[in-house]
Amino acid sequence: MNSSSSFLTALSPLDGRYSAKVAALRPYFSEFALIRYRVYLEIEWFKALCNATGIAEAPPLAIETIAELDDVAAGFSETDAEAVKLIEAKTNHDVKAVEYWLRERLTRNVEAARSAQFIHFACTSEDINNLSHGLMLMHSRERVMLPALDKVIGKLIQMAHEMSDIPMLARTHGQPATPTTVGKEFANFAYRLLRGRERLASVAIPGKINGAVGNYNAHVAAYPAFDWEKFAQVFVEKLGLTFNPYTTQIEPHDAMAELFDAYARINSILLDFNRDMWGYISLAYFKQKTRKDEIGSSTMPHKVNPIDFENSEGNLGIANALLRHLSEKLPLSRWQRDLTDSTVLRNMGVVSGHTFLAYDSCSRGLNKLEVSPERLAEDLENAWEVLAEPIQTVMRRYGIPDSYEQLKELTRGKSGITKDTLHGFIDRLAFPESEKIRLREMTPQNYVGEAAMLARKIGIENS
Repeated sequence: MNSSSSFLTALSPLDGRYSAKVAALRPYFSEFALIRYRVYLEIEWFKALCNATGIAEAPPLAIETIAELDDVAAGFSETDAEAVKLIEAKTNHDVKAVEYWLRERLTRNVEAARSAQFIHFACTSEDINNLSHGLMLMHSRERVMLPALDKVIGKLIQMAHEMSDIPMLARTHGQPATPTTVGKEFANFAYRLLRGRERLASVAIPGKINGAVGNYNAHVAAYPAFDWEKFAQVFVEKLGLTFNPYTTQIEPHDAMAELFDAYARINSILLDFNRDMWGYISLAYFKQKTRKDEIGSSTMPHKVNPIDFENSEGNLGIANALLRHLSEKLPLSRWQRDLTDSTVLRNMGVVSGHTFLAYDSCSRGLNKLEVSPERLAEDLENAWEVLAEPIQTVMRRYGIPDSYEQLKELTRGKSGITKDTLHGFIDRLAFPESEKIRLREMTPQNYVGEAAMLARKIGIENS
């Protein structure tokens, strides 16, 4: 099947329509990637055993042999992976197929072949799998997912600074409310995402290599005097993972659940942002830059739809549905092990792909936005009733009875509240003239509190 037909007949849009957009994740979550990680870990375990003091039957390897082993891991190709899959077709066991392929591959090196019995020594499949999955999640987080998220956060901070002083009518419950600034609204989301990012980046990913049920049974049977726990800890931590000393056959996936929950929390924040932007575009607070050949509607030529924010929202919904299933299911395993996690874990690339697509689409949408100060000013000019809040609050300062109730009677549910309406009310108030002057100078456009200052601070105090 050629690449074109493969693209057109793919079951998943990640491998079809969106194939090019998620290519950055393939080195971490494809079938090839999983096999490559397994090969790497089998080699690293083999090297560690041969270099260990106290395992006489696995003598130290020459520098040249170590270099060759490293080349096998670094140069692992799709052709090599296909050879592994051919072995798997016979064995019906994916990890054992890697072991057999590696044993065959190392027959070319006399020194390595002499110690070949130490390939996959004392390991259960999950010793290799959990470390592979851990590295896949860690590397993809650091090299792909966080940079994509940082791109969104960076743009939000930039827009918060650039639009810090542009006033905007806020809408609580969808109704006109106390004004803010455009930049402050971007800053709100930037701060939430910064907190989410910190949580995501801080989740430690554990690993184990302790045998069939987590007790080093086979290890001790072969070498009773060897400190297997310490050896395993050094090995796992050298990979960059956190050592988990207490497991059954599987590493219990609690940290995976934490990681997927962290992704889901970020995605929920971004989902909230996408919906807000959709609404602001609908109100014409923002225009969208157009591309000459792009079409918004097949029948309505005027349309410029917020497709990027909609695409982001849709992908976030799919991602979070799967992320929540993963985080709820993966920590559950019958007795010392059942296989239900295996199928679920094969979807790590799916959830990462939809999440990555959502980040990318949101970035595209942000880059198309153009604020419309005229439309923002128009809404503010038609919402003088929002100044009922500061007027009644100043009245409270000076002890005027029933301050809130007086403004409620004047403004609640009333149409046509104007500057003159409010100024007439202010003129009748019994407090210093200087305060009346200050209130008369207040407009929906300048009643923004410290919004501009807060918008300008975002990303500076958090950097």
